[in-house]
Amino acid sequence: MQIGEAARRAGLTVKTVRYYANIGMVTPRQDPSTGYRVYDEDDVAKLQFVGKARRFDFSVEECRELLGLYEDRNRPSREVKALTVKKVGEIDARLAELQSLKDELSTLAASCDGDHRSHCPILNALSGG
Repeated sequence: MQIGEAARRAGLTVKTVRYYANIGMVTPRQDPSTGYRVYDEDDVAKLQFVGKARRFDFSVEECRELLGLYEDRNRPSREVKALTVKKVGEIDARLAELQSLKDELSTLAASCDGDHRSHCPILNALSGG
């Protein structure tokens, strides 16, 4: 199938599929008569896999590693679990950081009267004052 159909089946954009092919995440064969990349069902499965992993915030390199583990039927599952547990920890750290930012912004918003006066504690805090 051509790239548009592969992208549709994988739930990705054509641009994303082209990018994954360019970086070697998938290796579609090239049709010698047209020069176009031709994707098969295995390519679509890999694209779906990578798309889902990216939605879980795995980096491209982490996706490459996960894809390698997926393709290695003799790999121990502990490697996959270790990558996943590490990602959960990273997400927890980001959630804590976001909660802290939210709390700080909420405090700033509560300190501002939001009236006709020019005094604004929010702008003062953002400017370092």
